[in-house]
Amino acid sequence: MRSRYSAFALGDAAYLLRTWHPATRPEHLDLKDDGRRFTSLHILETTGGSPLHTQGTVRFRADYTDADGPGSQTEHSEFERIGGDWMYVDALGFS
Repeated sequence: MRSRYSAFALGDAAYLLRTWHPATRPEHLDLKDDGRRFTSLHILETTGGSPLHTQGTVRFRADYTDADGPGSQTEHSEFERIGGDWMYVDALGFS
């Protein structure tokens, strides 16, 4: 999760696509510059995710600033381990 947050903050679409589950990965990812600058990541809750698990979830809040001032985005994301690597599957909910 932290590495994907960093990739979003840096605009690294290639990394995001590499860490996206093949069943839900888009063909292309356009990270348009919407003026947001991500400032911090807060992990709020996790399930699974240990070396013994093959699935897990992460609920997080990403803080940012933009032309309107500070803001945040909260998401509950699903991940699955494939070949030892955690892959983003989908958002279970966000606000």
